Amino acid sequence: MTTLPDIPLPASIRSRYIENINGLRMHVLEAGFETRGRPCVLLLHGFPELAFSWRRVMPILAEAGYHVIAPDQRGYGRTTGWDPDYDGDLASFRLPNLVRDMLGLVSAFGYRSVDAVIGHDFGSSVAAWCALIRPDVFRSVVMMSAPFGGPPPLPFNTVSEPARRSDDPIHRDLAALPRPRKHYQWYYSTREANDDMHHAPQGVHDFLRAYYHHKSADWKDNKPYPLKSWTADEIAKLPTYYVMDHAKDMAATVAEQMPSPEEIAGNKWLPDSELAFYSAEYERTGFQGGLQWYRCGTSGAFTPELQTWSGRTIDVRSAFISGKQDWGTYQRPGVYETMQSRACTNMIGCHLVDGAGHWVQQEQANKVSWLLVQFLRGTKASS
Repeated sequence: MTTLPDIPLPASIRSRYIENINGLRMHVLEAGFETRGRPCVLLLHGFPELAFSWRRVMPILAEAGYHVIAPDQRGYGRTTGWDPDYDGDLASFRLPNLVRDMLGLVSAFGYRSVDAVIGHDFGSSVAAWCALIRPDVFRSVVMMSAPFGGPPPLPFNTVSEPARRSDDPIHRDLAALPRPRKHYQWYYSTREANDDMHHAPQGVHDFLRAYYHHKSADWKDNKPYPLKSWTADEIAKLPTYYVMDHAKDMAATVAEQMPSPEEIAGNKWLPDSELAFYSAEYERTGFQGGLQWYRCGTSGAFTPELQTWSGRTIDVRSAFISGKQDWGTYQRPGVYETMQSRACTNMIGCHLVDGAGHWVQQEQANKVSWLLVQFLRGTKASS
């Protein structure tokens, strides 16, 4: 096996591998492991991130008395056993199987339950489904940057109605705009997307630098607000990292917003030395593992399975944290509101953290950590 370079971690975090987790050899970061019997907290990253994205949060949660576990999820980083081929086993990346991965992981560590599952971006979706499907194991949930609107509904009272079209006209409507556009999740589902990013003309490192910058509070045009509807005219108001120009790939899209050398040198939340770890990992693995998650959603093939939980709500204690400058809160019109009014029945707080865009736990690690500790201690924090 190839020896991989050390991860630039704080001294209180260790890296290790756990064998036989639902067919995976799972790489995890761990803090608070020195003392046995601590309550456990599970941290789930999104795209294009890794367990490494929790490096500043983990020591603070460990100091608060928790055993903190952050895996490289299926498709990412140093976790192996997943199929990297576009034409490979897509079903292994569907949400119920990602929940099964996490069940296997906490069980391997000897926990019958964890105090909280905390997820960011696509990890927020996995965390939400963990709490929905197995509330006995995942006893509370914090979702970050991607609100949860509940399971997809079953068609109801339709026996006398004509059959509805299954395709979404939004894509034709976006392409027909005076400035033709396309939605990033459907672009991420194309065969070309991985190659566009993995072999970006500017290189993986500069691609990631521009991508992280464009979606952060450092990009001053990130001034999000609720959108009225899932229509082309409305969602075309989203920045190009969400609703792209039709003729451009993601590498070209973010290259237009590449920060200056002075901005890069002044970046405290993601200095180049830390970005270099991300870029080295993605140069090695490519992006297809993470893109498979998007394909599961856009294909529609796995919606019927998710409808098994139609009408179910998240009833464990829950909270939502996002950056105040994060468009992710509003990218699906109405979902942020639905999460609070219907999808979660025991939501104790929604916190929009100023000075953070999409990478909230990296951009404002101390504020996020404080909110998480307050949540874990059962108090109602104010942001």
